[in-house]
Amino acid sequence: MKVKIDADLCTGCALCTDSVPEVFQMVGDLAEVITPVVPADQENAVKESVSDCPAEAIIIE
Repeated sequence: MKVKIDADLCTGCALCTDSVPEVFQMVGDLAEVITPVVPADQENAVKESVSDCPAEAIIIE
């Protein structure tokens, strides 16, 4: 599974970075993907981050 963040939609709430710091990090005021190919043991947490993102900025490919 691959993941990315639409920087135009990201509001910088940091929910994803708090939930899955192995995959997401904050860079300035926006979240960024640091592990675009999600490890199998993190897939459920990333899917939950997609659901929790208030801006719907996280995209699973």
